[in-house]
Amino acid sequence: MFSKRDADARRAAAIGFTLDRDDGASGTGAAWCKRQRVWSPADYERTRTLGEGTFGAVVEARHRATGQAVAVKEIRQPAPASANAGAVADPADEALREAELLAACRGHPSLVGLHAVAFNRGTGEVALVMECVGPNLHDVLYDGRHRGGRPFPETDMRRIMRQLLGGAQHMHARRIMHRDIKPGNILVAGASGEPISVKICDFGLAASIANQPPYERAGTRRYMAPEMLLGKKDYDAMVDMWSLGCVMAELLLGKPLFDGDEDKDVVLRIISVLGTPGPRTWPDFKSLPLAGMVPMPTVRQRNRLRKFFPKERLSADGYDVLKRLLSCNANKRPSATAALRSPWFSQDVDSKASVSSAAIAVKIVG
Repeated sequence: MFSKRDADARRAAAIGFTLDRDDGASGTGAAWCKRQRVWSPADYERTRTLGEGTFGAVVEARHRATGQAVAVKEIRQPAPASANAGAVADPADEALREAELLAACRGHPSLVGLHAVAFNRGTGEVALVMECVGPNLHDVLYDGRHRGGRPFPETDMRRIMRQLLGGAQHMHARRIMHRDIKPGNILVAGASGEPISVKICDFGLAASIANQPPYERAGTRRYMAPEMLLGKKDYDAMVDMWSLGCVMAELLLGKPLFDGDEDKDVVLRIISVLGTPGPRTWPDFKSLPLAGMVPMPTVRQRNRLRKFFPKERLSADGYDVLKRLLSCNANKRPSATAALRSPWFSQDVDSKASVSSAAIAVKIVG
C-alpha cells in the first residue's frame, strides 16, 4: 500500500517525464535541467523574495549545480478561517495540480515555463520551479520606477494583447481556463529599449474544462466575468476573455475599469459602462442565480464604453477588439483565435512597439 507521500512522489515524477518529453519534441525549454526535473530543496539556494501571499511565497533562487536563476513557488498550509471551517486543501495536492496544468500548457512564449518540481521527501512539501522573468504588469503600470500610472500607448497595447491572446489560445486549446488573468499575474520581460514581452503566470486557480461543471467561483473581483459574479456555475473559458478585456482597458486607462468593494458594486459599475441588461445585449441576465440581488438603476443606461476610450487613445479596430471582449453576453465574446483575426492585429507594428527606458527598465534574470 503506497502512502500519500509515495503517491505525490509518483505524480512529481510523471510531471518531470512530461516536461522532458515536451522539451524534446519542441526543441525548446530548459535543456540545462533535462532529466533532472524532480529536485530536492538542497538543489537550489534562495536569493530573495519576489512576492508573498496567503498561498505562500515566490522566491528567486539559484540552481546550485548550474547557477541558473529560477523562480520557486512555495505553497504553505493555510489556516482554517474558523473552528467550523471546512476541509482545507492539501498544499502538496494544490502544488502538484498547478504543476500538472503548467506542464500541460508548456511550450508557449507567453505562458511562464515550468522547469521542475521540488519535492521534499522528508516533509512531503512540494514547490514549483519556474523560469525567472521580471516584474508583474501591475507593478510596471503603477510603480513610480516604471510608468507611475501612465497608460500604455496603443502600439504597446496591441503587442501586449497579441501575446496575451496567443497564450490564452494555447491554454484553451488544451482545455484549460486560467480564471485569474489580471495585471498582477502577467510578468514582463525584456531589457529597456527592447519590445515589451509578457507571460501569463500563476495557474493556482486554473481549471480543466475536461472536468464537467459545476465550477466554483474563482478569481479577482474587478477582473471577474459578470456571469461568474452573478453565480453561474457552468461557465466556460469565455471568463478568461472577459478578464483580458479588463486588462486591456486598465492598461489603456491607467486604472481599473470595473472597480468595487463588493460584487454588486462591480456589477453596477459594469452596467453603468456597458448599459442596462436587455434581451439583445444580455439575454441570460435574469436567469442568473444572483441577478435578483442587483439593484437596477431607475433610468435605463446606455453603453458608453467609447467615452472612456476616445479615438485619440484607441483606434476603431482596437476598440472593436475591446468592445467584443467586454460583452456581458458570454456567447458574443470572441475566442482567442477569433480575436487574433481582428484587423487590429494584421498591422505590422510590433517592431515599433517598445517601451522606452523612461517607461520601464526590466532586467531579465533568467
